[in-house]
Amino acid sequence: MTQPNKTPTEKTPTELDDAQLNRFSRQILLSDIDYAGQLKLAQSHALVIGLGGLGSPAALYLAAAGLGQLTLVDFDQVDDSNLQRQIIHNEQRIGQNKAESAAHTLAQLNHFCQTHVISHQLENEALDALIQQVDIVLDCSDNFETRYALNQACLKARKPLVSGAAIRWEGQLTTYDFRHDDSPCYECLYKPGTSNDQSCSRNGVVSPLVGMVGSMQAMEAIKALIGLPTLVGKLLLIDGLTMQFRQFNLKQDPHCIQCQKK
Repeated sequence: MTQPNKTPTEKTPTELDDAQLNRFSRQILLSDIDYAGQLKLAQSHALVIGLGGLGSPAALYLAAAGLGQLTLVDFDQVDDSNLQRQIIHNEQRIGQNKAESAAHTLAQLNHFCQTHVISHQLENEALDALIQQVDIVLDCSDNFETRYALNQACLKARKPLVSGAAIRWEGQLTTYDFRHDDSPCYECLYKPGTSNDQSCSRNGVVSPLVGMVGSMQAMEAIKALIGLPTLVGKLLLIDGLTMQFRQFNLKQDPHCIQCQKK
């Protein structure tokens, strides 16, 4: 594990060793992944913004699945009320920075995965520079300001962005893949100034829901990295109370200011 606030460039592996072949054998058996896909994951670098309810399962499953590098960004500290749903932390980590706590857990899960910790808030230029270094971004944040900033930075860098959200019993998931010109963006769905405060601290959230959405964010990231179809152009809505899943088409807004910058 690297020291906090540093994101060094790791040497990209050119092959999987015997230990990795054994560790990830269940995935390699899948014809859609195979050796080539697993090697691609080992060569990939994902950025996880927010190590809370969504970022916890997302980071855990990305590390377990064999991602080569994870950069974890969160400037908040672990609180007792977080432990109801933020499963990457524990009672001994209360008061510790969330990104550092998450990195400790991931190091115990998979030593093949290099973790980089950023424990301060990123300004625009720093965020842009960081996103240029990674292959994919997972938006596991809990506020609209961060979501808009990530959308703009990923669009500018043409990096895929996996966006998840969860509140009360409802969740949603989509992937904005800016490697493709026709991909919609976050502002095609939510215009600045039109979103209400929908934080978990104000409205509540059931614990397993964030696990469902965060795990599916990891699934979307894995598929995007190895070239499999994702939810790009679609919005998945999850109702945990009725266990109903609905999917809607999400098209690029021809009047979207951000998409016009492509």
